[in-house]
Parts: sequence; structure tokens; C-alpha cells
Amino acid sequence: MSQSQRFLVTAVPSRRDGLGSNGMQNGDSSVQETESTVPILEYLREPNKYGDGIPKESSPFINSTDIDKGTMYEGKNLALFEEEMDRNPMVSSLLNRLANYTNLTQGVREHEEAENNEESRKKEIKAPQMGTFIGVYLPCLQNILGVILFLRLTWIVGAAGIFGSFWIVFICCACTLLTAISMSAIATNGVVPAGGSYYMISRSLGPEFGGAVGLCFYLGTTFAGAMYILGTIEILLTYIVPSAAIFKADDPSQETQTMLNNMRVYGTCTITLMATVVFVGVKYVNKLALVFLACVILSILAIYAGVIKTAFSPPDFPLCMLGNRTLASKAFDICAKISTVGNQTVTTQLWRLFCDSPYLNATCDEYFNLNNVTIIQGIPGIASGVISENIWSTYGSQGELLEKRGLPSVPASESATNTRLPYVFSDIATYFTMLVGIYFPSVTGIMAGSNRSGDLKDAQKSIPTGTLLAIITTSFIYLSSIILFGACIEGVLLRDKFGDSVDGNLVIGTLAWPSPWVIVIGSFFSTCGAGLQSLTGAPRLMQAIARDGIIPFLRVFGHGKANGEPTWALLLTAGICEIGILIASLDSVAPILSMFFLMCYMFVNLACALQTLLKTPNWRPRFTYYHWTLSFLGMSLCLALMFICSWYYALVAMVIAGCIYKYIEYRGAEKEWGDGIRGLSLNAARYALLRLEDGPPHTKNWRPQLLILLNLDTEQNVKHPRLLSFTTQLKAGKGLTIVGSVLEGTFLDRHADVQNAEQNIKTLMGLEKTKGFCHVVVSSNRRDGVSHLIQSSGLGGMKHNTVLVAWPELWRQTDGPTGWKNFVDMVCETTAAHQALLVTKNIDSFPTNQERFAGGTIDIWWIVHDGGLLMLLPFLLSQHKVWKKCKMRIFTVAQIDDNSIQMKKDLQLFLYQLRLDAEVEVVEMLDNDISAFTYERTLVMEQRSQMLKQMQLSKNEREREAQLIHDRNAAAHSSGTDRLSVSPEGVHMTWTKEKITAEKNKNKESLSPEGVRDIFNMRPNQSNVRRMHTAVKLNEVVVNRSQDARLVLLNMPGPPKNRQGDENYMEFLEVLTEGLNRVLMVRGGGSEVITIYS
Repeated sequence: MSQSQRFLVTAVPSRRDGLGSNGMQNGDSSVQETESTVPILEYLREPNKYGDGIPKESSPFINSTDIDKGTMYEGKNLALFEEEMDRNPMVSSLLNRLANYTNLTQGVREHEEAENNEESRKKEIKAPQMGTFIGVYLPCLQNILGVILFLRLTWIVGAAGIFGSFWIVFICCACTLLTAISMSAIATNGVVPAGGSYYMISRSLGPEFGGAVGLCFYLGTTFAGAMYILGTIEILLTYIVPSAAIFKADDPSQETQTMLNNMRVYGTCTITLMATVVFVGVKYVNKLALVFLACVILSILAIYAGVIKTAFSPPDFPLCMLGNRTLASKAFDICAKISTVGNQTVTTQLWRLFCDSPYLNATCDEYFNLNNVTIIQGIPGIASGVISENIWSTYGSQGELLEKRGLPSVPASESATNTRLPYVFSDIATYFTMLVGIYFPSVTGIMAGSNRSGDLKDAQKSIPTGTLLAIITTSFIYLSSIILFGACIEGVLLRDKFGDSVDGNLVIGTLAWPSPWVIVIGSFFSTCGAGLQSLTGAPRLMQAIARDGIIPFLRVFGHGKANGEPTWALLLTAGICEIGILIASLDSVAPILSMFFLMCYMFVNLACALQTLLKTPNWRPRFTYYHWTLSFLGMSLCLALMFICSWYYALVAMVIAGCIYKYIEYRGAEKEWGDGIRGLSLNAARYALLRLEDGPPHTKNWRPQLLILLNLDTEQNVKHPRLLSFTTQLKAGKGLTIVGSVLEGTFLDRHADVQNAEQNIKTLMGLEKTKGFCHVVVSSNRRDGVSHLIQSSGLGGMKHNTVLVAWPELWRQTDGPTGWKNFVDMVCETTAAHQALLVTKNIDSFPTNQERFAGGTIDIWWIVHDGGLLMLLPFLLSQHKVWKKCKMRIFTVAQIDDNSIQMKKDLQLFLYQLRLDAEVEVVEMLDNDISAFTYERTLVMEQRSQMLKQMQLSKNEREREAQLIHDRNAAAHSSGTDRLSVSPEGVHMTWTKEKITAEKNKNKESLSPEGVRDIFNMRPNQSNVRRMHTAVKLNEVVVNRSQDARLVLLNMPGPPKNRQGDENYMEFLEVLTEGLNRVLMVRGGGSEVITIYS
């Protein structure tokens, strides 16, 4: 058997008229089918043929309750899979759907149909039929060849020389070639819907990178439209109709500024006209696309034909030179100082420009007197040998004269050159990196094929082939043009950007054959068409970004006309394009869009390299001629080119992309696109977890890794939302946060409740800005569920070390001993697991994240040292703005034998070494005798416990009994009764024999006659008396000092080792914290969490 897998699809015979697949009639009389079954494929093809046109239960895609589900698949050949058919389609139906799948085009053809035919939505959309040549190759060719080729390439060759220009073109083309390889891999790794390059990047790198780079690509495309429009206006005003200029320059030094003003006025009119054309209908742009493409191809052919013609018949294209300086021929008619008219010698217009009078004895410019006027051919031809002069670079500064090397020249003594003289000057400084930035836009446009993926018959084959062929073709055209221009055209003419030395003619046009107008008109329509294409594509890119919803404030640009045309996005595009028009200089706009395109290409390479290195299972591109090293090289080259072109533009572009990234991360909608960044995060997390030691961290690295145990109501809503608020305020120490809860029951029955609970908790975590994870478990009882969370939450070294829980306020009223038993068991389990425990009392009175304490104190009652957590927590809280203005006070208790003054000094020194700012107070607790109140409180506690054990009370009665005792305790505590120090024998009991008898008679129907013990003869346990004495006295001291504190933190005593007194432990804690508003009881995990060492 071959290595490839074979899939067998078996046709299932249909049953009609109650016949099974074996031809026998169904004999089961207990179940009768009311109607004959119909094969699903027949039904889906002609639903109206079988009844009312609504799919019945026989369709595995429809879940209906009209028919008993027990009989819906009765007698079918695939009845064994009827449960799966409720959710999953049959293979035959799946394949049928895939065969009929049509990927919609990128919003062009459908919009035309919507405008031309109101019934367009009812028309069947034909499958895309565009092949590689028409769908990818020609669009890429049209987008790559454009304004730079016709207007700036000769100037680049003149400044950088053939060698430097070759390197510029080679670097830029290598960058786009490597990017195209990466793009081909991504584009062939599945279907690329609307959005093109934005879709590829966002789905590969995630919404944050996708949105940032998508917007950069959008800005690049928009500024490209501005560049094409500026190129159109430059061709119009410089080479076609120079007289149409609105502003005229009287001073030659003001010509550049005057030209920019003309560009602004005409450019604004042009952008308005083009935006109107795009708004009226894209179909007009599409119909002219072939015309624009024909102009580009004819212009290229005309250039090659002209070069061939120069080999045997170069054109007459004279340049007027004064010495070795180039003269602007617009200012004079004859290239000579004097001329002979009849028998008389007269001066020419050129003489009058350099001299103060038209007479031969006039005072003239010194350089004019010392040098002769000569005429040279601007295009000597390919066989002239001029290529040797143009090999090396001739960079110049702004305002520098264009001079030809090799011509004789006598230097003048004047220090500065008069700009009013008819010389040809450099309008800007030229150097290698600047020329790279200007040239790079001419190699953009490689995404044109991927942006049309929906129109292609086989996008996974056409995109790589067409794009790579287009890049190879255009690279050959550019590289050959550099060599041919350098071999045919004089160097000073190459450096003459606007053709001032040849009456304002387009240099490349004069080279072309048969006429210069072929290039002039061809380049005009080519740049005009490219501008229209940019205004057509950029709004759709913005619409795709807006409809993804990753940037909230851009959602308005996802709307448009009824046919889907992005009207609002078009207005935004025209507005941004107008910014480029106002800049007015093509040479200034080109580096801007170079930055945005380079950033887009850099992230395309990053996406391919990332997917390749991560080896995600879904990374299976059909284009196999890629490697991560090529993608990494392309990414590095893009980054280098960004800083080569313009380091400050590169920084600005990166800051813009970074701001967009952080904004999407902070405010944008969360999307799960299976992107590579998420895969990288998973790999990084796995690597970090494996390296993280599975053991206790060093004291300096300790921070509270919290497990928050929440209680939910019957609707799976959180009972105490302030617990999450407190968690957020405590997380200045960062670290892990796990929010857990327990539902009672079985997972099969309550999995929907689990999802609902997790969604509610996550929503609340988002509102409270709690960063962490949510984990809801289902257990047969709450105690086991909490135990499972304490034992198993976390992963590897990232496990919680602290449990945060709210104090069970109604522990006395809880049904039976389950409530307080669960709490005590949880305390014991956290102690056994060496985990810290934080218990908040009166949690609903804790501040929200929006509250701000203007003052007050956080009081810490340090009774015993259990790791320093008691002092670390207030410091972490004080980092949050809620508690920032609260001062810390630390109280410690001194016994009768302690030196309180020395204790205070030692504690102050200890806090200084811990770098904590807090007031220190030492409270002296005298060893008083046990009061009568203490005996009474202890006895009441034990009597209550004993009575509840013996009396089989109903739930309501138990709650009433517990509440009665609690009310008595509160009243006794608040009354001003004297707490005299007496011996145990002299204590006056308020729980009398008569009251006990009355309560016993009240519930005598539920008492067993032999089960009642003589409760009123009980004596309190001495151990409990001592514990109660500590709780009462300590509570008295804490309330006296900290009743008005914003928060009180104190040590939480551990439960007794003898589990028989668990219910008494709850009473001790209740007494300890009575009369306090906000309390945080802290129990350490047994390890040091704070240190004085660095």
C-alpha cells in the first residue's frame, strides 16, 4: 500500500416506501414512519419537491423538535451515527457543500451588478474564472511599473551612476522578491478572502499586529495615491501644458515654490474628481484598467525601440553648455553669445542674460567672459561610449550647478553663483540613502495579485506564479533600463530632473520611438490610472479592517452604500490623500509611503518565518519553495531599508504602528484567529514553565499567587464582587491569579452551568480589571471541589501559594454544620499544603476600584510572625490608587515580662531594613484574670454546640436557636455590665435551669427521652475558656485602637488539632473580629516572604 492515505466514501442507498437497503419491508409494527425518507442530497437540491420546502428531521443539519427524536433515524443505514448527525454533517453532504463553495470577489464585480440590476442578489454568482496571466501577472505589472520609472529613474541613474543605481534597484527588488516568496507561502496556506494582504497578516500574526500593519498598509496605499496624483500633475504642467500653471514665477529662484503651489491646487482638484469617479461607480475604473495597462506596456516597448534606434540613428537633442555648466534653454533661442545677421554682428538673448546691455562693450558675468558656449548631444546613442562616463555616482548638494566632467572650464573668481542666471541647478541634495527612499515605491505593488484572490480560478497556483513572474519581469525592465539609460544619455541630462536644459521636454520621452508623445501621454494615463486604483483599493482595505471590529473607533468606516461601496472609507482616504497633495513634492511623499510598505513587507516575512519555525499543524502551504531563513533575510532587509531611506520616518512609522498595537491590545475586540503570535506565546509559555523550578521560590522572588474562591448564587452570578476588586488592588505584586468556584452535581448535568458561570466570572473580571484565569469545577459536594482547587490549580512552577476567601457571615444559619465545617477544612488543607490564607470579613464594605481614600490608616496587628506576609500585603495595597494615601501602622503586643520600649526600637529598625514606612506602636496586654463575661461567652458557646448535637431540630428551628444565642451574646457584649475577676466557682450563669427547661419543653416532640443530657450542670472547658479570654481581650484592644482604621490586618489563629472543637474555632474568630468594619485575617504559609537583604 502506498504512503498516501486513501479515503473511501461509500454511497448509502436511500429507502423509499418503507423499503430497507436489502429490499425487504420494515416489519416492526411498533414504530411506523409517517412519511417516506428522502436522500439528503436530493432534498437539498430540490427542497420544494418534498412538501413545504422546509427541511425535515431527515436532514442532519436541522435540529427540530416536531418529530420524536427516537424515531427520526429509524431504519436508516447510518442509524448507528444518529447522535453525531445531530451536530455533524454526513461526508456526502460536506463534499457537496465544498464543491459548491464560491469565494466572493473583493467587492468589485458584485458592486457593479448591484448598480446595474436590482435583482443582482437573486442572480447566481459565477465561479471566478481569472487565470494567472490576467488575474495576477498583469495587475502586478501595472502596479509595479509606474510614475518613478517615467519621471525619476533617469535622474536616479544620473546621480547614483549605473553602478549605484544597479545596487539600489537590486536591493529593492531582492526585498520584494523575498517578500513575495513569504507571501506566496502564506497565500497558499488556505483561502484568502477579502482584505488580501491585511487578511494574511492579521490571521498569521494576530489582531494586534494585523491591525497595526493593516493600517500601515492602508496609509501606504493612500499616500501612493497621492504620489501618483502628484506625478500626474507634474507630467501635465511640466511636459504637456506648461501654460496651464496658475502661479507664475518672476524670479527663477521662486520657480520651485511656485511649482509646488500649482501642484497643490491642481492636485486638490484631481483628488476631488477621482474620488467622485470612484464614488459614482467602480465599474468605470475597471473598464479603464486595460487602457491604463496598455499605456504602460506601449511606453515600455517604445523605450526599448528608442534605445535600439539610437544605435544607428540617435535623435538630435542638443544641450547648450557654457564652459562645463549646463544652461536652461527656455530662456534663450540660440546657443551662442553673438550671431551674424546679414553682415552685422549682434548679441543674442543669451548675451543679454549674462551682460548688463546688448552691446558688445557691455559688462558681463566673469564666467561668461572666460568660457565658450558649446553644443553637445543630450542623447549620443548606445554606441557613443558615454556609458563609461555614467558608471560612477555624481551626488550633489541643493542648489549646485549641473556640470559635465571632461569639458574645458575656466573658473571664475566670484564666490557665489547668481541664481538669476540661466543655469540648471539641483533642486534637492542627492545621496545614496535618499535615492533608495525615492525609488522604493516603484517596486511596490506585489500585493495586487493576493488582493484579487477571490477573482482567481486557482489562487493557490496563480498567486505565487504570477507574482514572482511579475517581479522577475519588472526587475529585468528596471535593471536593463538603468544600463540602457546610462549607455545612451549624457550625464548632465540624466541629472536634469525636469528637463530644463532641453526646453522642458521629458528626457525618457525623447529617447522613445516613434514619438516623445507616446511616453508623455502613456505616462500621464498610467499615473492617472494608478491613482484611481489606489483610491479604489485603499477604502476597501479600510472597510475590511473596520468590519473586523478590532479598532472600535473605525467601525463607522465599515458602512457604505447599499451595494457595499465603502463611502465613509472613501472620504477618509481622500482626506488623508489630500495631506500628501499638500506636501506637493513627489520626492518628499515617496519616502513616506516607502516606510509604510516596508513595514507591511517586514511583517509578511515575519509571519512566514514564525509559522515555519513554530511548525503549527495548520501550516501546510502548497508553495513549497520557501524557507525561514529567506523570510528572516527579507525581514532584516526591510528593516534595514527603512532606516536607510530615512531613519526619522522609520521611527515615526514604528511609533504609529506601536500606538495602534497598544490601542488594539487595550481597547480592541479580542479575536481568536489561530495566529502565529498566539502559537509563539504558547511555545514561550511552555519553555518558561519547563525552566521554572517546581519548588518554593526564593524569598526575594516571592509574590502572592492568588487562588480566589468565589461563591455563586443559583443564577451562577458572583455573590461578593468586591472580592475581585480587592484582588485587583492587591495585584501590585503582579503574579498569578486564579479565580475558582465550585458547583455541586455532576459535570454531565451541569456543563452548561459551568460555561455560564465562567462567562459571568470573566465578565466581572473584565469590569474589575482583574488579570488572571477562571476555573469552575463540578463536584459532588462543595468540600471536595474546594479541595481539588487547592490541590490542582496551576501548572508546574506556576501554582498558587495563597488562597483568598470571604468569611462565611452566615455560618451559624447554614443548614447543618456543613458551612463552618467546609471553612475549617479549607483552613486545615491550606495549612497542610503550606499555602497562605487570606480571609476577608465584611467584604461587601470593602472599597471598589473607583473609590479613593483621602486619608486614614491601614492597621497591622502583628501577634505572631509567620513569614512576614502580614507586612508585605499592606505595602502591595498601598501601590494601588485606592489605598495610596493611607498610612501604615503596625501594632505588636507586649506581655508583662517584655520590654516594650526595646521592642519598639527593634521593630522600627526591622521596618527600616525592610524599606517599609510605617508607624510603630507596642500595646501592653496585662495578664488579667478571666472575666465573668469570658466564662459566660464560653459556656454559651459550648451549650449551643451540645444542644445542637442532641436536639434533632428542623432547619428553621436550628436557625432560630442559633440566632437567639447570637443575639444574647451581642447584647451581653454591648451592655455595660461589670466584668469582675472572679473564680470559676463564683461565676453567675445567666443561662438558667428554667430557661433550659423551657427550651427543652418547646422542642420536646423532637427530643428522644434518653438523649437529653443535663446541660445546665455543664462546666466550661478550661482550654476553651483560655482561648475565649485571648479573643475577648485582644478584640477589646484592637477595637480601642483601630475601630476607625480603613483596614485591619491581623494574624489568623489556626484551628485546634482536636477536631472535636471546630465549631468553637469559628466562635473564637467571630469574637476576635467583632466591632471592626473591614478585616483581613492572614495566615502564613510557613515560609519567609520578605527579607531585609538585597
